[in-house]
Amino acid sequence: MDEVRIIGRGTWIDKIANELIEREKRLGRSLDLIRTESGLGASGIPHVGSMADAVRSYAITLALRDMGYESETIAFSDDMDGLRKVPVGLPKELEEYLLWPVSKIPDPYGCHESYGKHMSSLLIEALDMAGIEYRHVSAYDVYRKGLMADIIDEILRNYHKVGEIIYEETEQDKFLKVLPYFPVCKECGRIYTTQAIEYDPEKKRVRYKCVGAEIKGQWHEGCGYEGWADIRRDDGKLSWKSEFASRWKLLDIRFEAYGKDIADSVRVNDRIAREVLGYEPPLHVRYEMFLDTTGRKVSKSKGNVFTPQMWMRYGSPESLILFLLKRFVGTRRISFNTIVNMMRELDYYKDIYYGRVKIDNPVKLRRLKGLLEYTYKLGPIPDVIVPYDIVLSLAEVAPEGREREFILKRLVKYGYKFEEKDVEDLITYAVNWVREIGKPPSHEIEVEIDEATRKAIEYFIEEIRGLEDGEDIQAKIFESARKYGVSVRKYFKTLYLIITGRDRGPRLGPLIADIGVDRVIKLLEERIK
Repeated sequence: MDEVRIIGRGTWIDKIANELIEREKRLGRSLDLIRTESGLGASGIPHVGSMADAVRSYAITLALRDMGYESETIAFSDDMDGLRKVPVGLPKELEEYLLWPVSKIPDPYGCHESYGKHMSSLLIEALDMAGIEYRHVSAYDVYRKGLMADIIDEILRNYHKVGEIIYEETEQDKFLKVLPYFPVCKECGRIYTTQAIEYDPEKKRVRYKCVGAEIKGQWHEGCGYEGWADIRRDDGKLSWKSEFASRWKLLDIRFEAYGKDIADSVRVNDRIAREVLGYEPPLHVRYEMFLDTTGRKVSKSKGNVFTPQMWMRYGSPESLILFLLKRFVGTRRISFNTIVNMMRELDYYKDIYYGRVKIDNPVKLRRLKGLLEYTYKLGPIPDVIVPYDIVLSLAEVAPEGREREFILKRLVKYGYKFEEKDVEDLITYAVNWVREIGKPPSHEIEVEIDEATRKAIEYFIEEIRGLEDGEDIQAKIFESARKYGVSVRKYFKTLYLIITGRDRGPRLGPLIADIGVDRVIKLLEERIK
């Protein structure tokens, strides 16, 4: 143990926070307040992957605070971006606003001042539901109030250098010919159809012409209008390939993760920050994308989104946070089954944390405990009052309309000690799942079954067909174990793992009677095959 140095709480989060502090010390920058940042897309319905940015940035903030540094997370809404495509499932009427800044498009649902505000609010709501702390900054407000005007001025005065960097890194020559700024056309309201062709540094304005643009393989004709855009107002915005650098400097951002789909933009902005703005860019970590069950990238425009709100209808915010923090490298597939598996895993992590599951490797033990601590935002970690799987199993057989009463009555019968408020959410998640999604996925836990145990289970299956009394079933467990010379203790553990995903629980016979003999037989048959 003495030979292994565990940083902080032993997680990738602590490692990056430590690396960030060492980097800032080398750079000689102030450590009075260290800001992490997450971009919030505002062009479509936010998905779980969108939330991952903010959760991971906030985890770094927590680790920095744990090290004794003041830190905050900035949630930056990209609500000056243009709407490139109407996402699947949204009203077709939005097509008339294609290429408009999302902050200037009416909210199709009528509950916010703009489309962009509506979409940003969905992710902000999810962060609030999960207890993530952040300071929200809107790109629209930044431009409208002229907060970034001096930095935009610096970018446009050096547009030749900016264009060269973009060309060197991406071979895109567009910005060798035009300024890296998109004015909003005063005539047609669109943003990407304009070309910025001249900058007047004295009046802080950009001359442009609405010439048209090809977006996602479709040509959008410009209206031909020529005019001037004031960089001190929301008359336009910087291109992505210079905007990141500008907001990093404006907000003094020291850490920001990014997805591999914008790796080119990040690389360009890193150079622009250093070589044009004289600002050392933030420390980055690069992560992979979230995929759906078919292996497609989860995308707002494709409509295969899996929203945080959907997750938190069937699982706790902590199960989602744990899913997002477990790792940031490698692609992650996500489906409704992921929720059930993460709820089970959350209970497993708690078993480790409270010593019911032994982990011999001290480094691994610290890492797993640390992940759970960050999952609960370095606050108190509640123990497993009632296992999620028990509640889920009872929800499957509970009479419709009386699920709560049925489940509570049986939990009391099993000897669990709790107050109703302790299991209220758990029951809601489980009932929502079985009523709206259906059969839960099988446990992913590996269970070793030797030949004697297999024969005992086969015998047990045949003996309990048609039985309804829990005590009769309990007797058959002992009978089948003894008949084939299997350790009773080991046998019970095996049956618990197959049926509940845990190696212990309430009296097994009555539990099997309550959740249904036929269902248990099916679970056992699937395992011994």
